[in-house]
Amino acid sequence: MTFAQRLSRAGLSAYLGLKAWVSPVAFGVSAIVDDEAGRVLLVRHSYQPGWHLPGGGVEPVEPPAEAVLRELREEVGLIESAPPELVGIFTRRIGWVTNVVALYHVRRARIAFRRNREIREIVWADPRALPDGTVRGARRRLAEFTDKTAPQAYW
Repeated sequence: MTFAQRLSRAGLSAYLGLKAWVSPVAFGVSAIVDDEAGRVLLVRHSYQPGWHLPGGGVEPVEPPAEAVLRELREEVGLIESAPPELVGIFTRRIGWVTNVVALYHVRRARIAFRRNREIREIVWADPRALPDGTVRGARRRLAEFTDKTAPQAYW
């Protein structure tokens, strides 16, 4: 490798390292979880207001479909469900961090919820009549999903 090639590679590595520091990206998963009655699961976090779709972060080298099931087991006590089906990939900005979210549909879920440090309560709701306090992102995703409208790219 020539000096110019080494310098070019070092410059690219420095640029990518700086870009990751200045504009970090987090990868997460969320789920539209429904039960046999067609209701959807919403969660109320201990650290932010409103009703949200359940989900969380993807661990390094963890497949996102496995991450969504892990998060559902940890947060809401998922017992069993059909395999997760990818609905779409969305992006949102939280502060200076870009969050990329893989949204899955998890059908026929059975849950044994226990209040925990992260999730204070859950509700099974009619997706067309969501409870007061449901956050805008959850409302948007559920409207797109139930009405079969074209999804927006941003959460």
